[in-house]
Amino acid sequence: MTRKINATPASTHWPAPRWLARGALHRIAWRDVGAFSGEPWLLLHGGPGSGCQPGLLAPFDLRRQRVIAPDQRGAGASRPRGGVAGNHLAALVADLEALRQHLGIERWSLLAGSWGTVLALQYAQAHPDRVQRLVLRAAFALTRREIGGLLLPSGRHGKNLRESSGAWPVRAQSPLPAALSRLEQLLQNDAASVTALRAQRGWALREMRDALHGMRRSLRHSSAAQAAMQRRTWAQLQRQQRRAQAQLLRPQAGRADARLWARYRVQVHYLRRRGFVRPGAQDAAVRQLALQRVAVDWVHGRFDAICPPANSARWAQLQRRLAPGSTQWHRPASGHLGHECAMAACLRDCVQRSVLLQKK
Repeated sequence: MTRKINATPASTHWPAPRWLARGALHRIAWRDVGAFSGEPWLLLHGGPGSGCQPGLLAPFDLRRQRVIAPDQRGAGASRPRGGVAGNHLAALVADLEALRQHLGIERWSLLAGSWGTVLALQYAQAHPDRVQRLVLRAAFALTRREIGGLLLPSGRHGKNLRESSGAWPVRAQSPLPAALSRLEQLLQNDAASVTALRAQRGWALREMRDALHGMRRSLRHSSAAQAAMQRRTWAQLQRQQRRAQAQLLRPQAGRADARLWARYRVQVHYLRRRGFVRPGAQDAAVRQLALQRVAVDWVHGRFDAICPPANSARWAQLQRRLAPGSTQWHRPASGHLGHECAMAACLRDCVQRSVLLQKK
């Protein structure tokens, strides 16, 4: 149920953000999209540090669903951009609950992807009575393999990244803690230094590399219609990669570099501290959700090269063992990204199933 707080319905296009002050340091940006009296959903972006985008609304029917899309601390339109003081997981959970109270929403469902699944699990564990159901895409377990696979040079970086390996400020032999410390040191200081520019640009290239790797594998397992759409998405990402590669060694900072600096400044802050998640905390959250019988759809692309599909498989099995019938596990023929054809279709089915259940 939702308490009406004004007479103006939310827009169905991507609106300008509103802000919620959180202490003296942070202003949390959020957007209210879709049917004001519709089924409420909380949309949690990945990252950390990336922010919500209009494309994340694709799974929703905005004529019948209301989507609250906040940018987490330091991310997107939240201020200060790139701010890491007072920025930790417990604060993010408290921000979401404060936003729910501010909006007068009694219960909402959550759609989250990648890093957002970490936040979603912790919020649902802290406030299970406020959560209707969860749709979790590409669950992130914060393992050394996941983090190191992205940041440490290896043979799977691809030809372009091997040729420009001198631009990446982390040595192949570096232990992961040292690599994270080095990156945090670079990104906490001068964003426009040549080394910092190469670090943040190189990080973005590595994310594109792994996204393309998963998409390439999924093409061999897609239907003809999905494959045609997937190739268009693939080509678009390849063009972005080529532009990013051309910019990698340029010494001048551009507008895009300021956004990258803020994003990866927040991201390394979290990754170096393992997301501020205690060992075993994610397992404990899944167990509690099972005991509370909170419904969860675990959605993970079979060819995800960033977050291993085994993450979702293990948690879905744990939940199913403790509470049969409370969870479903979906394995679309896709990589990591939420807008890949098979993944987008699966997310849409999961999100819209709640609308059908309400009609019955």
